[in-house]
Amino acid sequence: MALKKLRPLTPGQRFKLVSDNADITASKPEKSLLAPVKKSGGRDNTGKMTMRYIGGGHKQQYRIIDFKRDKAGVPATVKTIEYDPNRTARIALVVYADGEKRYIIAPNGLQVGQKIVSGKDAAPEVGNALYLADIPLGTTIHNIELRPGQGAIMARSAGSYAQLSARDGKYAVIKMPSGETRMILTTCMATIGSVSNADHNLEISGKAGRTRWQGRRPRTRPVAMNPVDHPMGGGEGRASGGHPRSRKGLPAKGFKTRYPKKASNKYIIERRKK
Repeated sequence: MALKKLRPLTPGQRFKLVSDNADITASKPEKSLLAPVKKSGGRDNTGKMTMRYIGGGHKQQYRIIDFKRDKAGVPATVKTIEYDPNRTARIALVVYADGEKRYIIAPNGLQVGQKIVSGKDAAPEVGNALYLADIPLGTTIHNIELRPGQGAIMARSAGSYAQLSARDGKYAVIKMPSGETRMILTTCMATIGSVSNADHNLEISGKAGRTRWQGRRPRTRPVAMNPVDHPMGGGEGRASGGHPRSRKGLPAKGFKTRYPKKASNKYIIERRKK
């Protein structure tokens, strides 16, 4: 995947840097794997705005993704690589030997026509899903389960990957994308390889309107507000602000919000880098 720069025929195209979509092989999704997405506009069931800066946006349909990869031992063929408006990564439509179709998060390097498989007897190759107990040490992985059978919840965004560092009894030691090192049960599943569309973080939208297409409304800076609206509001001229904090007064930028007695703390070996 590569990025393309456009000729500046309009002001919005002058700094625009977007994906060339060369890795995408289909323009229409599989109808049987679509679900509706209803936009709330940031409002609750009474119509009151409870989340600011949400509204508008292009109509979207959700692609049902197989995060569990529980069809063990049944080989599947990659039919297409597709764009998904709900996530930064590409998705792949795979067709199993028994005819069932599913979407998976497309790993980097996955090709149309390639065979993938999941389960205990799968080879540690790109796109295959294995238990952490069966993956060779040092392997790059993504789509990692936190609890057995839960489905993948970690390392799913574009370009993300983790590394299997060691095994200690019934736990595997994983170095996470954030830099955190933690223990996960070896009965959890993960997929070999890194997530596709790694250049996503280099894209430049070019204009404010593209943010509106994504359903995001303009965000007001807290220092530009009045004291009644935000703790950082008010002041004469530009002499306002103070310590950075949320609208409810909770400090930001360094203030730890994680519960110190959280049960899963014992599984974290090394904290993420600041």
